[in-house]
Amino acid sequence: MNLKKPEHKNQLRLVAWEVTRKCNLNCIHCRAGSERGPYPGELATAKCFEILDQIRRVGKPIVILTGGEPLLRDDVFELAEYGTGLGLRMVLATNGTFLTPDIIKKMKDSGIKRVSISLDGASESRHDNFRKVPGAFNAALKGIKYLNEAGFEFQINTTVTMHNVSEVADILDMVVRLGAVAHHLFLLVPTGRAREMVNQEIDALEYEKLLRWFYHMRDKVPLHLKATCAPHYYRILRQEADIKGEKITFETYGLDAVTRGCLAGTAFCFISNQGIVQPCGYLELNSGDLKESPFDVVWRDSLIFNQLRDFTAYKGKCGRCEYLRFCGGCRARAYEATGDFMAEEPLCIYQPSGKNTHG
Repeated sequence: MNLKKPEHKNQLRLVAWEVTRKCNLNCIHCRAGSERGPYPGELATAKCFEILDQIRRVGKPIVILTGGEPLLRDDVFELAEYGTGLGLRMVLATNGTFLTPDIIKKMKDSGIKRVSISLDGASESRHDNFRKVPGAFNAALKGIKYLNEAGFEFQINTTVTMHNVSEVADILDMVVRLGAVAHHLFLLVPTGRAREMVNQEIDALEYEKLLRWFYHMRDKVPLHLKATCAPHYYRILRQEADIKGEKITFETYGLDAVTRGCLAGTAFCFISNQGIVQPCGYLELNSGDLKESPFDVVWRDSLIFNQLRDFTAYKGKCGRCEYLRFCGGCRARAYEATGDFMAEEPLCIYQPSGKNTHG
């Protein structure tokens, strides 16, 4: 895989676009509370093309077509093909249950480069209980089988909660066996339907242990590991490298060396099914409406985004932390806990040293 080092501050690297909120599953953690719909007011094809043009004016980010379930949107392959034609890297986040050889051919033809599939348990019962639809696990595995047969690149995403934290190692083993190129761990953020799961968040100590284990697995498995909605990982990565006497460079750690834990509003943003731009899918703050303002203007001028880019504005121990520019704390978790998206991350056991050695 060819890795390119980001070129400048606040370069847009990723856009997650909820192209539809419709979904065939009823996941207990869903930030959107997605159901079958219909959802009035979703953006028309022509408007989506306009938005892709506007994204391209900012740069060449990865555009994640997500949902809901994006394969329930009739023109999803038209959107992917249009974005590909603009030079954007188009990828798709799906639950995997709709994948067939014909769908995979359409994905290839439209220029989609990678698919992510969510697996939240190492067994059928665990995953299906999470997704609230019997058969979801086996349908996803069948979809993965078709991807392998087609030679189509895929990653597995796993949302970690109290219900599955004890089997994360088993899930990783399964991901390796399935032939994925990457495993992304998502730490639960209690927004949307997941607000009802706030007591299912792992605690700060368990969080720390999990991320340290995940770090030590990076050289033991033949795929890329990434922690998402878990910004502490990038502090832990530097602490562990210091212990080993390793220097963290782009050449030795790839994108992990040059990325930041929480990218919300700094290198990443989310677009809702109705064109509302947010710092991320879990931080539901209207940062611009694409029905009224072009994407490139929102990205540059959003007051919320510019607050997130000002490291002097971070509060509590996040503001004092020597790892601030590498971690940043989860802004959505801070907002859910305090009502202030610039407050300190509530699930962090680290106490800043006061020495600005890494900032």
